[in-house]
Amino acid sequence: MRPERFMNFVAETLDKAPGMQARPWQDGTNRPYGVHVRFVSGSELRLGVTTATPPGEDHAKPEVPVTGEPPAATDTPDPLGKTFDPITAEQYIAAALTNSGNNEIKNVYGYSSHGTSPTAHPGVGVEFHNTGKGFLLFQ
Repeated sequence: MRPERFMNFVAETLDKAPGMQARPWQDGTNRPYGVHVRFVSGSELRLGVTTATPPGEDHAKPEVPVTGEPPAATDTPDPLGKTFDPITAEQYIAAALTNSGNNEIKNVYGYSSHGTSPTAHPGVGVEFHNTGKGFLLFQ
């Protein structure tokens, strides 16, 4: 999934999730793709959106989505009445994207639960069936 389409997918999916609002967010060339998220608790964060395209993909040609089995649904943490620290936000966003049923997505993970260093910058990774990846870096 290319960056602009990934940004719009994330914003639309998170905006439909209970307890949050999301909209695309852009800051010129500093952050050309992003999503602003506001939780019902009042907590807010901005997600920087980046992608890694599959080897050999030609951006001069139209994107051809590759589909497969979407990831199995998972429990979504209850957002109501919670203050969203980075780890809780990471878990909630990962669950919302996993539960979207998008058949281009192979796997979704939070950086904190993916074997990265506990001091790693929080965020969410998405692996696509076409071998591309999407990254949501917390700002």
